[in-house]
Amino acid sequence: MPRLTVVVPAYNESAVLAAFHARLAGVLGQLTLTSDVLYVDDGSRDDTWAIMQSLAATDPRVGTLKLSRNFGKEAALTAGLDHVDADAAVVIDADLQDPPELIPQLVEQWQAGYDVVYATRSARAGETGLKRFTAAAFYRTMESLSEVPVPRDTGDFRLLSRRALNALSQLRERQRFMKGLFAWIGYRQTAVTYLRDPRVAGQTKWNYWRLTQLAIEGITSFSSAPLKLATWTGLAASVVAFLFGLKVMLKALLHGDPVPGYPSLMVVILFLGGIQLLALGVIGEYLGRNYNETKQRPLYFIEEEHPPTARTPVHTEATPQR
Repeated sequence: MPRLTVVVPAYNESAVLAAFHARLAGVLGQLTLTSDVLYVDDGSRDDTWAIMQSLAATDPRVGTLKLSRNFGKEAALTAGLDHVDADAAVVIDADLQDPPELIPQLVEQWQAGYDVVYATRSARAGETGLKRFTAAAFYRTMESLSEVPVPRDTGDFRLLSRRALNALSQLRERQRFMKGLFAWIGYRQTAVTYLRDPRVAGQTKWNYWRLTQLAIEGITSFSSAPLKLATWTGLAASVVAFLFGLKVMLKALLHGDPVPGYPSLMVVILFLGGIQLLALGVIGEYLGRNYNETKQRPLYFIEEEHPPTARTPVHTEATPQR
């Protein structure tokens, strides 16, 4: 009998969890397969874990997983997927910006034979113009630089088949950019488009600093283009400096013109120094990530785990095509 697990990573989402589960439970009750939910508490500092426990007490389909501290969303998502023993898993955030009502469409594509069914945003309601612009710029930059095509305007909301989950479980790198890892495993993938809603309650945990860090993580994890850019920029600067020096020397020899003085010299020194520091910064980003990988630390630690005690009944049998 095919079975689906919905993985919900959460960090300080006490304001929205009850409303989210109410909508999700209604969707699961309509699915034509057995299903359950796994909530992952990523070291929340509010009542998120207590609410998860209360949901599990009133709904036997709910399982809970509590990490020993806040490891970050990518690690919490990995922990949840590692504990899925179903035929497929759906990843969704608890803020209700991604509608649970879209899950039946993801399941339908899975039953049609796809291993990864990702939800692509046709529009992003409730977000500022700057946020929409930076998000679009990031995805298009990733599309240009990444050696693996990463779908545009697509977050973590998606369905993964058992085969995709098994492949993903073999990728144990510490610097994790899940959107890239989902694309890297390959297999048959397709998209389902939807309108992303505004956050229902609570506050987003992703400020511009954290989003910038995530963007750097994604680019350095799936592209060596910044290193190549540093190389070509250094080469171009050297060529320009050589031509400029040759011009100054010829003017001094042929026309007796004095060599330009202090202002032009400072401009050249500061320009070349800035390029060198930029190149060193790029190298440092890659070196730091290699350093973290060599330590081979575990991705997460679990403080508590409570599997579901029951699952939704099946209304009609539906076997996914493999």
